[in-house]
Amino acid sequence: MKKSLCLFAALASVILTALPFSVQAQQKRVSPHETISTVINGDRVTLVYGRPYTTKPGTETARKIWGGLVPYGQVWRLGADEATLLVTQKPLKFGDATLPAGVYSLFLLPAEDGTAKLIINKQIGQWGEEYSESDDVLRVDLTKATLDKSVDQFTMAIAKSAAGGGLIKLSWENAEYSVAFTPVP
Repeated sequence: MKKSLCLFAALASVILTALPFSVQAQQKRVSPHETISTVINGDRVTLVYGRPYTTKPGTETARKIWGGLVPYGQVWRLGADEATLLVTQKPLKFGDATLPAGVYSLFLLPAEDGTAKLIINKQIGQWGEEYSESDDVLRVDLTKATLDKSVDQFTMAIAKSAAGGGLIKLSWENAEYSVAFTPVP
């Protein structure tokens, strides 16, 4: 319990220092935000992200998500407002690539053919679509599944994998993207 409280205190500190106060004062969040955290093989993995809706804020107007709000062939911030944060206490292995323990921003690079890459970037605290490819740490392929029921609000999840390790899942509209990872002891 004490270790969890220390982690959340550290996470709060990272978020506050990562977002310059001038940016916080100038920018207004449009979407609700969520923090999710799961322990996978002894490693606490945390995501902090904005949750936009399929409808345009303040209206009932439906938006085209894939190929519209989330453009094909362009880097998307993976959520709303400031960049999504990934926090891990241990290194994570994605396929053959290893991500060192730390705090990272996540981006998505979707393609028109339905494939997509998760981009893990070392720059944190940026607002909106601010992105620097030179700060990329990893790019990993995502697996796509078509959902039976549409998801109105962008949702991320960290789940335990039946094969061991964990999964990061991204669900919105009619698609779910996922990637497996394993904490490195």
